Amino acid sequence: MDIGLVLQTDPPAQTVVDLMVRAEELGFTHGWTFDSHVLWQEPYVIYSRILERTSRLVVGPMVTNPGTRDWTVIASLHATLNDMFGNRTVCGIGRGDSAMRVQGRPPTTLARLEESMHIIRELAEGRPVDLGSTTVQIPWVPQGASLPVWMAGYGPKALDLVGRCADGFILQLADPYLVEWTVRTVRAAAEAAGRDPSSITICVAAPAYVGDDIEHARDQCRWFGGMVGNHVADLVTRYGAESAMVPAELTGYIKGRDGYDYSHHGRAGNTSTNFVPDEVVDRFCLIGPPAAQLERLAELKRLGVDQFAIYAMHDERESTIEAYGESVIPAL
Repeated sequence: MDIGLVLQTDPPAQTVVDLMVRAEELGFTHGWTFDSHVLWQEPYVIYSRILERTSRLVVGPMVTNPGTRDWTVIASLHATLNDMFGNRTVCGIGRGDSAMRVQGRPPTTLARLEESMHIIRELAEGRPVDLGSTTVQIPWVPQGASLPVWMAGYGPKALDLVGRCADGFILQLADPYLVEWTVRTVRAAAEAAGRDPSSITICVAAPAYVGDDIEHARDQCRWFGGMVGNHVADLVTRYGAESAMVPAELTGYIKGRDGYDYSHHGRAGNTSTNFVPDEVVDRFCLIGPPAAQLERLAELKRLGVDQFAIYAMHDERESTIEAYGESVIPAL
């Protein structure tokens, strides 16, 4: 199982670069960042510095979206980085949460997301695409260029789209029951579309907090349930609170949710996440000493997970990264 590191691009950018360099030294395989250009600094600028100072680390957004960035720009950004540093980027993409909503705009549609994934991949790999009345091709993309497109999602229609069109699946929670349900749904969609289900890379992303003070760790990771709750609220609106199409294990906990303050998005201590119970934090996140981390990771691996990406947004960021490098990654 690969281990990735997810960071927010808080200033100073040099700290993000240094942490990613250290992550590669410790055996992490992927370096991800949020892509919400109003709340944080521009990630693609920072990726160039990370790639320059590393030799193996694969980088990308977790996740970008087709609403705030022109699709041809996304393709060109990745193609440029890949041409400079080898094929070492992944385009993580979704409908858009904070990047869109912080501007008062709704996430994009799945239909638009599907179209964008096709265009981004084709252009970044040097093939022509039809943009309405114009055929466009990036002429300088070298032969052999490759850009995997991994899609994030939760609901049945999104999971169907992953199975039909994406190279990888990003699930932003580590609950084994929900991992099993979503992976099974994605693979069934891939098979129905005539694809090899095993060809889709499965990436689970969630906070990991290494330590023995479980109550404190829960408080530091509770923000994540609030972030996921934004997507869950969309599912409840679409499918209903008790729909058989979406497991209650995913939707039930947001009953006490009352809005969300994006100025504290992804931050420990976010008061918009007080509705998230301890039980959900325990299911969605990895909390505890290295042995507990390894136990959950082993379970995720059995369920078909290829990568676990750590959301490191809490007061023990550096020590958790070091603990993974010293005690978790070697054991894997």
